[in-house]
Amino acid sequence: MKLGRLALLALPIAAAACSSSSHVETPKIPPARVFRLAGFEPQGKVESGRPTTLAFTIEQPSGAPLTAYRRGPGPHTGVHLIVVRDDLGTIIHHHPPVAAGGHVSDRVTFPAPGPYRVLVDAYPANLPQRNFQLFANVDVAGKYTPRPLPPFAPTATIDGYRISIHGKPSLRAIEPAFLTVTVTDPAGRPAAFTPWFGALAHAIFFRSGSLSYFHTHVCGANTPACAGVFGPAKISGRSSTPGRLSVGVLLPQSGTWRLFLQCKVGGRILTAPFTLRVR
Repeated sequence: MKLGRLALLALPIAAAACSSSSHVETPKIPPARVFRLAGFEPQGKVESGRPTTLAFTIEQPSGAPLTAYRRGPGPHTGVHLIVVRDDLGTIIHHHPPVAAGGHVSDRVTFPAPGPYRVLVDAYPANLPQRNFQLFANVDVAGKYTPRPLPPFAPTATIDGYRISIHGKPSLRAIEPAFLTVTVTDPAGRPAAFTPWFGALAHAIFFRSGSLSYFHTHVCGANTPACAGVFGPAKISGRSSTPGRLSVGVLLPQSGTWRLFLQCKVGGRILTAPFTLRVR
């Protein structure tokens, strides 16, 4: 199991002085100060198909636990816990509660064997950064054969619901774009979206190979504090009509990406996967 850390800039506090000697003092640079996942569980391999406790505390550079998180309406609060298999064949997305001491504990069922990336997207309160990500890896026991990603297909059918991207996306790295998506129920009627984790839809992107990550939301009149801004670009999507979503995209690298589009309709969470090529 490997843990990821978020490093803060550390500035050298010693400088080399001029001297007539041929000996030159090497500046001493202190170790980088980092956020890290402390006490991460599980520690060993786990079994697929059985609930597993996934737990951790975010430790600040000072060594103290992070206990203050953004709260309120909208999705930019608390902790997003996102688990994805290395071949991008499956995803789990939870918002677990944070205990008073900063401890996070959740029950996760890994659906199949293989290596998984656990990504913790944290929204701290009273810190300069709005959010940051930490990660860990979990091995699920059993025979694992990676599955190649399928080519782009415009429609995914999930539990009888049809989720369709209109037109073939033409995406470029670091260029904002929007995808038009429609969702119809098993009878062919436009689906009515219910807010879920502060948004009408979540668009979660992972890059094949590197597992680079991007996450945006689709907002509506009944989802306050949903919109997100990435530098000068406003790429949060909108939905003002049943069954229709505008999904914002701003991916940092070229390559093959997997979009997991999630929305709540008819009392269930739909997760529609799409393969996207970014130039």
